Amino acid sequence: MMIDRPIILSVETATRRGSVSVSKGREVLSVEIGAPQSSHSNTLLRDINKVLEKSKILLSQVQLLAVAAGPGSFTGLRIGLATVKALAATLKLPCIGIPSLHAVARAAGESKASIALLPAGRGEVFAQMLSVLSDDTVIEVDKPAHLSPQELRERYGPRTQIRWCGEGAHLHRDQIEEWAAQKGIDFSEIESDAMERNENGWQLAPLDFRLAQHIAGLALIQFEQGHTGDPNSLRALYVRPSDAELKHNVNNATGSG
Repeated sequence: MMIDRPIILSVETATRRGSVSVSKGREVLSVEIGAPQSSHSNTLLRDINKVLEKSKILLSQVQLLAVAAGPGSFTGLRIGLATVKALAATLKLPCIGIPSLHAVARAAGESKASIALLPAGRGEVFAQMLSVLSDDTVIEVDKPAHLSPQELRERYGPRTQIRWCGEGAHLHRDQIEEWAAQKGIDFSEIESDAMERNENGWQLAPLDFRLAQHIAGLALIQFEQGHTGDPNSLRALYVRPSDAELKHNVNNATGSG
């Protein structure tokens, strides 16, 4: 039997700060945003306890687990996924993995063309174009990619209407504004209290660190459609190889070990 308003515990460790939320259906009960200087391995369980306490929800009352599946920090993703898998197995709960960039786009509001960006290290970004509908459904326009700033410009620069969003967009804000100026495109920043739909020019959406609540919102849509999984179904979406894998591949190619 379908649960009308499931209690959802959501975890996002794809970003440096990370976040955890508790929701009841579409109602967000509590959100905890992490500190960028802290390791998720040291703070995640503490933050889970905090949001449960603030929500006045017991762990035994949780009915659905949701987690950011990536792309994002390799270490962070592993910690988040391992924690949710362990909770799902112990509590025998359904769980859903949500792409991180989908949550970034949802946080930026309704848009035909949102470019969701997260830092990927070395000045590069994880990027994807998505459409966000009025009911918060997120639709993929292209596939997630790991791009340098130049590749980012080549991929999306020809478009005249874009909503840039996410931590990666704010890190590259000046470059994005410069690209717009070179193309004669209007560039503007959206105020946090004015997220109405506007498709004119290039826009920079306000930064939202509460990605866990958007992970929960997207997981609820999957849940209502009957698309849930078990711990074994959770998979990380890395987009690019880890640094260790890249080094291993280079060593193999050069014959060094």
